[in-house]
Formats: sequence, C-alpha cells, structure tokens
Amino acid sequence: MAVYQARVLRAGTVSSERVEAPDRAAVAAVLGVPPQHVLEARELTPAASARLWRRNTRFPLQLFSQELAVLLDAGVTLLEALNTLREKEFQQGVRAALDGVIAQIEQGQPLSVALRQQSHAFDQLICAIVAASERTGQLSVALAQHARYLAWVDALRSRLVAALVYPLMLLGVGAAVVLFLLLYVLPRFAGILEHTSANLPWASRVLIEFGQTAGAHPGLVLGSIAALGFTVFSLLRQPSVRRRAHAALWTLPGLGSRLRILALARLYRSLAMLLASGVPALAALRIVVDVVAAPWRAAVQAAAEQIERGERLSAAFDAQDLATPVARRMLRVGERSGEVAAMLERAAAFHDEEAARLTELLSRLVNPALMLIMGVLIGGIIVLMYLPIFQLVEQVQ
Repeated sequence: MAVYQARVLRAGTVSSERVEAPDRAAVAAVLGVPPQHVLEARELTPAASARLWRRNTRFPLQLFSQELAVLLDAGVTLLEALNTLREKEFQQGVRAALDGVIAQIEQGQPLSVALRQQSHAFDQLICAIVAASERTGQLSVALAQHARYLAWVDALRSRLVAALVYPLMLLGVGAAVVLFLLLYVLPRFAGILEHTSANLPWASRVLIEFGQTAGAHPGLVLGSIAALGFTVFSLLRQPSVRRRAHAALWTLPGLGSRLRILALARLYRSLAMLLASGVPALAALRIVVDVVAAPWRAAVQAAAEQIERGERLSAAFDAQDLATPVARRMLRVGERSGEVAAMLERAAAFHDEEAARLTELLSRLVNPALMLIMGVLIGGIIVLMYLPIFQLVEQVQ
C-alpha cells in the first residue's frame, strides 16, 4: 500500500485528501469518486508523509488511548472500536492515520504492527506497550495506563508553561518600553541636546549618538532587531544548540537540580509503564531513550548496555547517576519483591512535588529578578536621558 496526496472534485469544490491505495489508478476507487474527479494524485514517500503530517496536525495520542480503552472495556471489538473513533473524527490527518490502522487490522495484522505502519502518528512508546499487552491480553488496561501517563506529562508541561507566562509577559512589556524609549523618545532628546554632549559623561554621549542614529534610520534599527531575533530563533531550532542550552539550564543553582529530578521522574514513570505492560527491562530502556531529556540519553544507553551484560537495574542506575536516593532504595526493594514497576511508579510520584517547588521558585525568584533587571535598564536609560537636562539647569542657575 502506498500513500497518495490527491486533489479531488467533490460537489463542485476541490479538496486535498490523503489516502492509502495499492496504486495510482486505485485512488479514485478508494475515495469513492469517478476517476475523472481525481485531478491529481501524488505518491508520498515516508519522509514526505511524515512532514505533511507534522505540518497539518498532531495526533491526539492521549485521547486515542483513553477512548479506545473505554470502548474495549465496554465489550466492543477492536475493529469496531477503531471504526467508531474514525467516524467521530473531523481532522483529515487523524482520519487518514486511523484509516491506515484499520486497513492493516482488516488484513489480519495485530494492532501493534498496524500502529508501527503509522509511525508519524504513533511513537515507539505506545507501539511497545500495545505489543506487550497483546501477549498478556491486557490491552485496555495498558491503554488506560498510557493515557494517564500522557495526562501527567501534559499536566507537568502546563504547570511549567503557566509559571513562565508572567516572566515572558514581563520581558515583552519591558522590551516594548525600552524600544519606545530608544526609537521614539531618545531621538527627540538627541536633537535638542546634541550641542551639549561634549561635556556629558561617556554613557550619555553614547546614548545620544544612538538616538541620533535611530532617529535617522529607524528601519535599520528595527531590521537589525528582527534579524537578531530570527537568528536566535533559528539557532534554538538546531538540535545541538538546544541540547547545549538544556544542559546549561541544568547547571543553574536552584533551578538545575529541580529540572534534573523532574526529568528523572518522567524516566521512572515511562519505564514503570513499559515494565507493567510486560516489556523486558532492556527493551524498555532502549525505548525510553527517546522519551527522556537529552542530557540523560547517553546515561540511559549506558545503563541499557550494563543490563545487557547481566547487571541489575538498580546497579546500572547507580553507576550512571540515574537514581535519586529515594528511587535507589525503592528499586532495591522492587527487585527483591518482584515489583520493580510499582516501585518506579512510587518513586516518580514521590518526586512530583518538585513541579510545585519549581513553579514556586520561578514565582519567588525569577519574577523579582526580572523586574529588578528591567527596572534598572529602563531607569538607567531615563537617567542618562535627563542628565543633560540637569546640567542645563545648573548652567542657567
């Protein structure tokens, strides 16, 4: 089966649809329209299909897992449940992904294989959970647990974003005030005070010269600021730069330790979910490499290599500094009792409080620090602008 992007004439309007078909000639039959109504059918490579998916939509994995678990618990068959989810969906990209899964199920493939065929929509985590639960017959339980995990991740992300809203608003308002002073107020002061600049401190002279330049070439100043912002944005999109920035955040006093613990809590919860679903420890570690924060990935890979050599999970985590004191003791208890998954889940829950502490740190430390910096910056510009006025007043007196 190949994936085609087709332009179709329906009811007098032209729409773009994504469809799976054996060949180009079968696109019209799959879409249910006459062949002459298919204006164009372009085959998508897997890379192009993934790019199109990322550009058009984002698959709601949490909602999919939750709703599919509910339908399966209610006694609905897997194929009927997938068709139900497909019928209620309005987003074209989501419908296309579900169509691909349904087509594989109808051909006799297991759900895990069908999900792997739609790798642009379903990640390795859910594919591994489904594959393991198919062997144990606990698909609905595993899907419900996956939905709870994604809900926890979303809640954690929402708390951090909410804590950053006020600092970002403060930075935005402060930057707007600084630009207003530099590009509107300062050029007018510079025109009035340029003849008195010889006796001014060097900081005031530099500020007045900048005001004269900004007043003469405002477009150049705004263009330079826009170019700087675009350059920073482009750099942050580079994976290597983002990894270095992430690692630098982890070195900040107070903030870095909490970020590391939150990343470890996500590692413990992801690993617990996979182990509870029946995934072996070695395979689970190799899956969560793409889930954990970038600075921990090399350590997780090294821990997987140690387990492959026959070492225990707690020893591997100790050697790679992946275990907090709480997690270390819980892992050892879990290995003795055979409940490693439950102990990892409890360790993650124990560290959930770090999210609240992190948001409190942002509100109590970062916000006042930003207010102080912006106040000093804006106040400094105003003082340097009014310093020539004070000197003129002294000369008049």
